[in-house]
Amino acid sequence: MERGGDEQAKQTGHGGCDGAGDASEWKKVAELRAVVEAKDPAAKEEDDFMLRRFLRARDHNISKASAMFLKYLAWKRTAKPNGSITADEVSNELAQDKLYVQGHDKIGRPMVYLFGARHIAAKRDLNEFKRFVIYILDTTCTTLPVGQEKFASVVDLKGFGYANYDIRAMLEALDIMQNNYPERLGRVFLIHVPYIFMAAWKMVYPFIDDNTKKKFVFVADKNLDATLRDAIEESQLPEEFGGKLKLQGFNAPCN
Repeated sequence: MERGGDEQAKQTGHGGCDGAGDASEWKKVAELRAVVEAKDPAAKEEDDFMLRRFLRARDHNISKASAMFLKYLAWKRTAKPNGSITADEVSNELAQDKLYVQGHDKIGRPMVYLFGARHIAAKRDLNEFKRFVIYILDTTCTTLPVGQEKFASVVDLKGFGYANYDIRAMLEALDIMQNNYPERLGRVFLIHVPYIFMAAWKMVYPFIDDNTKKKFVFVADKNLDATLRDAIEESQLPEEFGGKLKLQGFNAPCN
């Protein structure tokens, strides 16, 4: 499931949203494959696009990329013993209607909309929350169009308060995304950001890798409309933000 549009992309040869990759890069992908397959046969089940994302996440360093990828394979066996997470396994999280996967931005990246004030820290079960993060990431990746490997997001923090303050959940989500879904996140717009969230952000920030840090954009209220409209067509922008898209709840296409 987490491969997203990669299977479709195979039909047109090596390619990706940020360029096809030159011959030297694909040569390194082949080298990486030889290393990881020798250590874990499960690597044979993953395609070249997956390997390339791990390679890019470690600046094309074969040793670092192979270590990261082998850890991913071990994580996958534990986190998704049946191959995927079902809606029934994250029913409590889905019932909160705090996250929507709907529409796309101007360069074709699927959009994920998260409403932070709907996450209640005292009511969440950490194990279910981690399954929920995996479920969302896998589902989002299945919506990727041909040639697109990344998604984008808008995190609306309007009304975010102490009840929503959940450092542990933030760190778990970050860990899952960075270590197991590298090069999937394109950009995140954080909007209506209150002071209390910034306190949490300062604690989480040191755990974000340098490549991922660049993808977070804090948007001032005065620039909100212009920023979102610059990135997202009106037809794809939710009504909550002045667009024409009606958010209809999280409907997982892979169930």
